[in-house]
Amino acid sequence: MLSVLALVIPLSLVGAVSPVMMTEQTVLLSGRNGRRIAGCYALGVGGTLLVLLSALVLFGRSIALPEEPRLSASLDVGLGVLLLLIAAVLRYRRPRTPKPKKSHDRGLGPSAALGFGVFSMATNFTTLAVMVPVAKEIAASHIDVLERLIVVAIVTVLGAVPAWLPLAMTLVAPQPTRRLLQALSDFIDAKGRLVTVLILTAGGLFLVGRGIVHMLGL
Repeated sequence: MLSVLALVIPLSLVGAVSPVMMTEQTVLLSGRNGRRIAGCYALGVGGTLLVLLSALVLFGRSIALPEEPRLSASLDVGLGVLLLLIAAVLRYRRPRTPKPKKSHDRGLGPSAALGFGVFSMATNFTTLAVMVPVAKEIAASHIDVLERLIVVAIVTVLGAVPAWLPLAMTLVAPQPTRRLLQALSDFIDAKGRLVTVLILTAGGLFLVGRGIVHMLGL
């Protein structure tokens, strides 16, 4: 299981980079009943990621992902190229015109916040794209069912970091966290897009490089 975790944890951290989701959670925390609303949002995000990741793993097992090195390496290269293409689209797509920040929770109750979290994760295509190679690694591994469930749970927690970490920080240190989240929000506005592009590029290059190495039998 440790060898599987060594592969999926770095990729999960790549998928956890979501400036949009972090901004949404920061705004929700600043509104009325912020912690309660943010908690529902985080539950929606984490639950959706768990369901989608589990489905990908089960799908991978059901179609018996290729175990031959060359076929598996080709899949690595293909997934790596996909991440690089996403990074390129983000890099060269015209940025949207910034809108004045406003709290999304003015008319948002717990149920709506839960649905908002589900929608945010279901449409977070950069994170979901990274989850595909993660699910491939889990499905192709030879670990038992219990270990597979543990790995899926760990990946889910890591992938949902932008949703639960701000909430956890406000519970531990409310005042310093507010200042930190404001600074983080400003940084995301300025550099969030670039950070996402760089991390996706790094993940894509990692997969492409690993696939080429396996193809060459090195």
